[in-house]
Amino acid sequence: MRVNMHTHSVFCDGKDTPEEMIQTAIEKGFDILGFSGHGYTPVDECCMNPQATKEYISTINRLKEQYRDRITIYLGIEEDKTCRIPSKDPYDFVIGSVHFLAHNGEIQSVDNTRDILVHMVEDWYDGDFRKLSEDYYRSVAEQAAFQEVDIIGHIDLLTKFNEDESFISFSDPVYLRQAEECIHAIGTSKIFEANTGAIARGYRRTPYPHRTLLEILHSIDAKMMLNSDCHNRQYLDCGFEESLKLLKDCGFTCLYVLKNGEFVPVEIDAFH
Repeated sequence: MRVNMHTHSVFCDGKDTPEEMIQTAIEKGFDILGFSGHGYTPVDECCMNPQATKEYISTINRLKEQYRDRITIYLGIEEDKTCRIPSKDPYDFVIGSVHFLAHNGEIQSVDNTRDILVHMVEDWYDGDFRKLSEDYYRSVAEQAAFQEVDIIGHIDLLTKFNEDESFISFSDPVYLRQAEECIHAIGTSKIFEANTGAIARGYRRTPYPHRTLLEILHSIDAKMMLNSDCHNRQYLDCGFEESLKLLKDCGFTCLYVLKNGEFVPVEIDAFH
């Protein structure tokens, strides 16, 4: 089985049209492809505006029918916490993500550039990354109450530029406590994703979340899925083999898949 539920196209910040992405998914043997365009967020230059969102919905629904005998297509959206969608309808699923933090009237993305993240840490939090991570994980945890959200996107996105641990050690006890409190607050009410997007873009060698958080997630029997956060069809299955091995090593025995409107567990050995 091969599945990706986190996919971006030219409707937001992706490189390819939805049909090009679908054709590549079929070539790569995918069974399920879920599109998750960035929902409208005024501060986000990469998101879909209201008109583009209408076109996106129409296009994905048309392609869903056109390719129904070859691959299962789902219409989803990635909602940023700063701007919730008014209703889950007409989407099959919703990814809830935190990209932005605010401070004294300024809003910045934690995953835009390393320089911006340095500015946030130095100017907003007096050089203490733990203060930033406290605000970030608190914000992520608040999505536990968002009824429309099915999947928590890249839970440790704030560590995109931390491969060398120059911002924080992945085993820092304060940081781990913050992340663990967030994970426990969400619990099994949502599905967490192992997300290989930063591998494809050269920022990380392993998926979000880091192994230290995967072990915490396993300890609470968290629901997991594997996504590529694809922005370029060449990397639709980027890092899947290594990430499946990592998930197995951490003790996960199943991943969740959307079938007939419901997320159900499937044995991890069924995936490739």
